[in-house]
Amino acid sequence: MVKIILASKSKVRKEILDQNNITNKVEPSQIDEDVVKDSLKKEKASPSIISKNLAELKANKVSQKYPDEIVLGADSVIDLDGQIISKPKDRKEALNILKKLNGKRHNLVSSVCISKNGTMIWNYTDKAALTMKKMSEEELKKYLEKISDEALYAYNVYQIEGEGRSLFSKIDGDEDTIMGLPVKKIKEYLDNYI
Repeated sequence: MVKIILASKSKVRKEILDQNNITNKVEPSQIDEDVVKDSLKKEKASPSIISKNLAELKANKVSQKYPDEIVLGADSVIDLDGQIISKPKDRKEALNILKKLNGKRHNLVSSVCISKNGTMIWNYTDKAALTMKKMSEEELKKYLEKISDEALYAYNVYQIEGEGRSLFSKIDGDEDTIMGLPVKKIKEYLDNYI
């Protein structure tokens, strides 16, 4: 399979590529996501547009450094009734996020973008719907105690592949999309067009 550059420091995204035999090397984009998100929110951009734009920015930025290479950028956002929920900055914020999601259905939006020579050549956005169980504050705190700082800040407030699965009563959507990389579509594109 084609070697690609992953414009992300996400260990889970790298693992998904490795498990699918897509040879890759990691080169994080170092873009300030919060600045981009804030700017797009002011323009009333939808969560899907924000996710797609961030994935494209990451891929294009790294692609400029590596002409002729295939660069994959990715981004995921939590969409709760049109409101974007970003990764927590600390444990107090993580608890507040879980309280917002508690007992509600939300969408996890994952976008991927492939760039070459600094320009997007393909992109795809997918959504998964997750319904969180109604839990007491004590149960939410106990859940957070089980999560390491690294996992909490890297994977938002839940890791669907780990402890996070216990938070949900219903999950509709592709598991890889929830983990931040809809790999089936990426493979399809790479197999057919590259």
